[in-house]
Amino acid sequence: MHAPEYLLKVWKQFDCFPMETLTKLWYYQQPNKHKQRDVSLIKEHREQYGLSGNCFDLAFCLLDAFQKEGITAYPIGHGLHTEDVHVAVIALDEQGNRYLCDLGDQWIIPILLEKEHDAFTEDRLSGFFPGAMVQVQAMDQELTISFQRPNDKISRQSYDLTPIDREEFTKAAESCQRLIDPVPLLEYRMPYKREIAHWEFDRWSIFLSTKEGLLKEPRLTTIEGWAERIHQVTGGDKDFVRQVLEQYQQFS
Repeated sequence: MHAPEYLLKVWKQFDCFPMETLTKLWYYQQPNKHKQRDVSLIKEHREQYGLSGNCFDLAFCLLDAFQKEGITAYPIGHGLHTEDVHVAVIALDEQGNRYLCDLGDQWIIPILLEKEHDAFTEDRLSGFFPGAMVQVQAMDQELTISFQRPNDKISRQSYDLTPIDREEFTKAAESCQRLIDPVPLLEYRMPYKREIAHWEFDRWSIFLSTKEGLLKEPRLTTIEGWAERIHQVTGGDKDFVRQVLEQYQQFS
């Protein structure tokens, strides 16, 4: 079920890349015609501010990295041009087997969707997603991932496995970057004891998803406190984070 080392080598370049919407709001407010950044600009901003972007930004970067290594990859997703949009990447190994590579949802490693193009697992697997067992199910071009948490709560993520044309993908990305949610979101994979956990800043609360369950951090009540904590966890520039959180707070 694990991806070959040449795929993992590319994937691991993004181990410290959070999925976040802070950069999205900041760039939306800049006087630029296009709101979807190209890969070179995403990298430049990461050097400056230590963050990365949303699922589209991460997918563009991952596709670019695979291309540079000669690995065939293409974007997939669901809900294009809607508020529920989500995108990821499919990468092919040398045998043509497909691996789901989803930095937007902060997977630990890619997961094999098939073996010899005909076998999808119904087993619940660990080590692929922070704080949850995953189950892979597919019918035709529809993929559903089920996540089972320690409290037996089940959540799901769906994908249309049809490759998205690059021109359409770029248009959908531009559309997404112009849809601003008034609530900031940041997700990050981080070591916790003997596992990789899922750290999340959402709706002005912070919590950690682990094999032990959901662990809530002490509630913070100031922009300075949230900015400091995000900086501690992700390395993101504290002044930049504070500035964007102040802009988000104006939506409240």
